[in-house]
Amino acid sequence: PDLTGREKFGLGNVKYNISRIHVTAVELPNASISLLPGSEIKLMIGNASLTIDMNWNIRTWMFKDSGRGTVHISKVFVTAIFSTPLDNTGPTSISLTSCRTTSGDIDIKLNGKT
Repeated sequence: PDLTGREKFGLGNVKYNISRIHVTAVELPNASISLLPGSEIKLMIGNASLTIDMNWNIRTWMFKDSGRGTVHISKVFVTAIFSTPLDNTGPTSISLTSCRTTSGDIDIKLNGKT
């Protein structure tokens, strides 16, 4: 979905819109799944990266500008624990028990005028 909002900076408001958000690359070089005691599953992803392309525009009382942008997020680490009931009384369900995510670097490039 598009991201639209308004932020107050200094003497005025800045309206922004980020649209046409597309994930263009995902790398998961170190990923593993393991079973834990009971009915839990542990997912670990290490040193992952993600690249997103988008359109952007901003407007203030003084100026407006728009263009294309790229966001590259790297050194992403995720640890997630899922649980699933062991009974056979209904459809299988999976619940997220815990999740921890960190990212190391974020590189944002904005180019003017779409």
